[in-house]
Amino acid sequence: MTDPILSLRGIGKSYGAVLAVREVDLDVFPGETVAILGDNGAGKSSLIKMISGAEAPSAGEMRVRGERVRFSSPHDALARGVATIYQDLALAPRLSIAQNVFMGSELTRPSPLPFLRLLDKKKMAEESRRYLEQLAIRIDDMSRPVDRLSGGQRQAVAISRALRWNADIIIMDEPTAALGVKETALVLDLARRLKASGRTILLISHNMRDVVALADRVVVMGAGAKIADRPAAGLSADDLSHMIMNGAAPTAPDSPRPSTGPG
Repeated sequence: MTDPILSLRGIGKSYGAVLAVREVDLDVFPGETVAILGDNGAGKSSLIKMISGAEAPSAGEMRVRGERVRFSSPHDALARGVATIYQDLALAPRLSIAQNVFMGSELTRPSPLPFLRLLDKKKMAEESRRYLEQLAIRIDDMSRPVDRLSGGQRQAVAISRALRWNADIIIMDEPTAALGVKETALVLDLARRLKASGRTILLISHNMRDVVALADRVVVMGAGAKIADRPAAGLSADDLSHMIMNGAAPTAPDSPRPSTGPG
């Protein structure tokens, strides 16, 4: 059996006297798309912040590719192959596509002065175009500022930056929020292309139709605990909403029974 690419054991997070996440166990396997669901205050955001390196766990352990890790920052997580694409995308809108793709990992070339190196803008543009083409996004001008792109194209730029860092675990936080129908379809196609390339996706979304369209498995959080963990096959958007509101998963004759307790 394939080993999990991401494994959590007894993960917990407290903020003073408030226990936001308690004793969560979770295995995510290579190439899976796993949706992390829950109502506001369910603990899903705190869980994702720990996986992304934005916050440190108060309890438990996390392993990536079998190695125990404790991220000190999102950049630390990124260096280990865990990238987070936030709802606001964390792009610099006035900088070019290429500058955004290579932000924090710029390519340089020698200059006439031995102590000075120059940005290799040509190579960054070429490689940025290659990353976008992997996602079936065609933009000829890599010097175009990001604020002149559509919502779906901006998602593609943010994903390209994750590819630039060789991330194989990609967290997508509300990727279709505030997008129209056409742009939503584009972003869903981007996620499918990531999966087809073998990447693992953790999807956080309030749009249950997106979850049904993309997820292999759904994990539902409630009151800081994992209350359900089951394959997405056979579940409708209404089923998922019911699971979130009532903390119980619908069962089918051949479906596995959901988890009913923390971890």
